[in-house]
Amino acid sequence: MALLLALGCIFTLTAQTEIEKVSETISKSEIEGHIYFLADDLLKGRETGSPELKIAASYLANSFRSYGVQPNPKTGTYYQEVKLKRKSPPKDVSIVINDQAITDYVIINAISMASYEDAIFLNYGLTDDYKGKDVKGKVVIVKAGSPETTEGRAAFTLRRTKEKLAKDHGVTAIIELLKVDDGMWSSIGHNFNGPTLSVDLEDTDKSGNNDIAYVWVLDKEGKMADQFSAAKKISSAIAIGEKQEETVISQNVIGIVEGTDAKLKNEYIIYSAHYDHVGIGEPDAIGDSIYNGARDNAVGTTTVLSMAKNLAKYPTKRSALFILFTGEEKGLLGSSYYVENPVLPLNQMVYCFNSDNAGYNDTSVISVIGLTRTSAEANIIKAAQAFGLKAIEDPAKEQGLFDRSDNVNFAKKGIPAPTFSLGFTSFDGDVTKYYHQPGDEADTLDYDYLLKFFQAYVLAGRNIANDKQTPVWNEGDKYEEASKDLYQVKAIKN
Repeated sequence: MALLLALGCIFTLTAQTEIEKVSETISKSEIEGHIYFLADDLLKGRETGSPELKIAASYLANSFRSYGVQPNPKTGTYYQEVKLKRKSPPKDVSIVINDQAITDYVIINAISMASYEDAIFLNYGLTDDYKGKDVKGKVVIVKAGSPETTEGRAAFTLRRTKEKLAKDHGVTAIIELLKVDDGMWSSIGHNFNGPTLSVDLEDTDKSGNNDIAYVWVLDKEGKMADQFSAAKKISSAIAIGEKQEETVISQNVIGIVEGTDAKLKNEYIIYSAHYDHVGIGEPDAIGDSIYNGARDNAVGTTTVLSMAKNLAKYPTKRSALFILFTGEEKGLLGSSYYVENPVLPLNQMVYCFNSDNAGYNDTSVISVIGLTRTSAEANIIKAAQAFGLKAIEDPAKEQGLFDRSDNVNFAKKGIPAPTFSLGFTSFDGDVTKYYHQPGDEADTLDYDYLLKFFQAYVLAGRNIANDKQTPVWNEGDKYEEASKDLYQVKAIKN
């Protein structure tokens, strides 16, 4: 009889379904516990480099430890130290153009300088605009964007291009005129008028690639651009004082669970999210100045914790690498550092299942940014369906969301890397209501929806990690060639 009972128990265990394994390890109360802690006022918005973000890192590391997840193999701890450089903008700045003092400005790149020569208006500051112009040693004034788009976001996407062109032509400083609304300008000011952070790599180029001042100026109605484009002469007096720099140490939080298959365990699925947020900023209508970041990205962080707990108890065939990034809100810093300093070879990483969020306005769906770009699409769709949800592709491609989270740094290396996000059908309404706002609090979330969201993520990860076919970019994707370079013969076989 005892033998029969033992055999019965073994049969029950082996017959346990993937859905049951997921449901057993995920509870609404534990989800609430993680999110309420990470989004508590105590952590002051989890700004990168702050003592409060280190508290969050410790909490996450100890969660991994309590689940039985193994630590970073390079350090024996759950941390990867990320060395950052904090640059505080200069206090002494004076910008006068055609005898008009400019007060609405943001210094994107601060270089100590003094220039009292005439400036040159250079349209958009792109390649054709430099033809036949002698700009060496001069200040150039340009419009944001390009002939194709003058949307404010184009200032971000074209910044590096314009900076390089200006430097190549010997320009001293760029004054770029942004025709944006008050909301966009306020967001820009919040991100750039305070101290900024960048990755401080030991091999950072020392040849002076950043020795050009770059200033954004608010031109709300485009009147300055019209004035300067018509002017025969533009007088300018620009003085920028010394900036201050200091080293800041932050942490990526890392854990590992080894796979069960003798061969497939050499392939890793990365489960990632960023755990930082934007800290303390402008108060809202009720005086709340702590940007708690429950949706962005305590939810994503807790998604990865749920995956870690599940895989520590029920490992998949492929191995798992969990990475919780610092500094995403400061320019994808933690993931930028990681892909240049991986704890395991990147060519063993066959998929990066990132989770990042702005908010949600449809609790019947999950929005997966890049869903249709990899061969794992069906695995994700089936997982969502199992818990009564529908997985959809990015519904707001105009926002460029694929390139705005940590997944893109892995994609650039060739690793298939979508981002699993809360359900939205347009980037407005309850998404923008909470996105980077003090009202993004833990008590404003729908935890019944979140339970299904987390279950779907974990099941999707299990499906991908147990699939006999290694996930790949779909044919023709912009990152397919990088993938072939990374995986070499293996990518071609797939």
